[in-house]
Amino acid sequence: MTTTLKSKLQDDLNAAIKERDELRSSTLRLTLTAITKEEVAGKEKRELSDDEVLKVITREAKKRREAAEAFAQGGRAEQAEREKAEGELLAEYLPKQLSDEELNAIVAQAVEEAKAAGAEGPRAMGAVMKIVNPKVAGQAEGGRVAAAVKKLLQG
Repeated sequence: MTTTLKSKLQDDLNAAIKERDELRSSTLRLTLTAITKEEVAGKEKRELSDDEVLKVITREAKKRREAAEAFAQGGRAEQAEREKAEGELLAEYLPKQLSDEELNAIVAQAVEEAKAAGAEGPRAMGAVMKIVNPKVAGQAEGGRVAAAVKKLLQG
């Protein structure tokens, strides 16, 4: 039986507790709590798939990045560093993020496809996003993808 992502998080949490790694243990504990919350959110308790667990981790990592930016803007460097460190720790569990070059190549191809299918003007944005999103799922954040699409459509 393959270990699920959730049990890997659990094992890593136990290891972090033994090693007295406060940052890692608190980050993983919060993430596992978020996963559990998701599991009991519906009508009946269920086990999340690895894909769903990835979505939770992605959401948690995004929260940390946004919090880090907010703290940094508010002049609270220490909290910003902490949030950033937690976000980077969570990123280790996510699929490797696409580089700007890789993302732009995928977007450029999608723009060609959408134009070939007759998508023009503002409507092209939605058409391109529909093509790009499944190709980059989990490997690039929505805002980043949208920005790349906008830039290439204006080009």
